[in-house]
Amino acid sequence: MSGPSAVAGVDGSEQSVLAARWAAREADLRGLPLHLLLVNDDPARAPHCESALADATRACHEVAPELTVTAEITFGHPIEELVHISAHAPLLVVGSRGRGGFLDAVLGSVSSAVATHGECPVVVVRNPADTGPVVVGVDNSRGSRFALAFAFDAAARRATGLVAVQALPDAYFHPGPFPHPDRDELRDSADRHLAEQLAGWSEQYPDVPVSRAATNEHPVAALREAAEGAQLLVVGHRGRGGFTGMLLGSVASGVLHHSPCPVAVVRMDRTS
Repeated sequence: MSGPSAVAGVDGSEQSVLAARWAAREADLRGLPLHLLLVNDDPARAPHCESALADATRACHEVAPELTVTAEITFGHPIEELVHISAHAPLLVVGSRGRGGFLDAVLGSVSSAVATHGECPVVVVRNPADTGPVVVGVDNSRGSRFALAFAFDAAARRATGLVAVQALPDAYFHPGPFPHPDRDELRDSADRHLAEQLAGWSEQYPDVPVSRAATNEHPVAALREAAEGAQLLVVGHRGRGGFTGMLLGSVASGVLHHSPCPVAVVRMDRTS
């Protein structure tokens, strides 16, 4: 692969073809070429690899006829090879489940591991849609600032709105049987704080309509609910990437397993 290309991991499964189609649209939106990578970890599958790549390439050109698509078959461990290529890619896309090394009951073992250890933003594709907002989780961390940058850019490229969700499960500002004297103040304060975090980004992306949601639900539940009907859900990841990086946070991991739409896991900048 020469030059910066978005990368999609494929394996011949239906989920990986969906991921390749999503990656083709995203690469086209970004003005990037797309590189399809099939990592074969079973010599018995070798005769099927070429046809699997050809099917994925055709699917990409159905989405973006003018897109430059390259394809590669390599032998090795899917997780290791995909994480390795993520060090040089602007974006890595995988399906939520797959065949062989990609197979798992809920979330593919490869998808989960690549989202945990990938050194670039990783998108795990499930139930892709072409309409709806981009949803982003905000939590005051440095990681969420990188997630906001990715989310605003994604919303701008799609000419759609952005929903920013900050879950404060200990805030207790929802109505309940025992009135809290500061409930309104808590809600107003949470909304103001969320607005402050978004202010600079809204100035940078004035054409992106922004909705704010400050809630005392559990973060995974709040993000899953907000992502119903969304095109993309974006979460931050504090790990350092590579195999020495931290494990994926519980919120990001929960969202990957339960999100109704594609999830982008965005870690801190490589230089952080």
